[in-house]
Amino acid sequence: MTFQTRGFDFLKDVDVRLTVELGRTEMKLKDVLGLAEESVVMLDRLTDELLDVMVNGKLIARGEVVAQGDRFGLRIVELIGSNAAPRSEAA
Repeated sequence: MTFQTRGFDFLKDVDVRLTVELGRTEMKLKDVLGLAEESVVMLDRLTDELLDVMVNGKLIARGEVVAQGDRFGLRIVELIGSNAAPRSEAA
């Protein structure tokens, strides 16, 4: 049997999970349990930093939030090459 493909065309219909990460933080469980409406959780990212765009948990790009009508969107600013260093996990 011969199986021929044109590049990666056969993968184009595979579902993946795209995630945009706004930021991270570490908290003690007691602080998480103390969260309520109007609570503010400070994240490790500055307001002018790009957001991480991941596919199935792997960093593929960085982008910025845009508003499109009454919805949020994402503008890709930077595509990540295979030799790019991931952002630090430290909070």
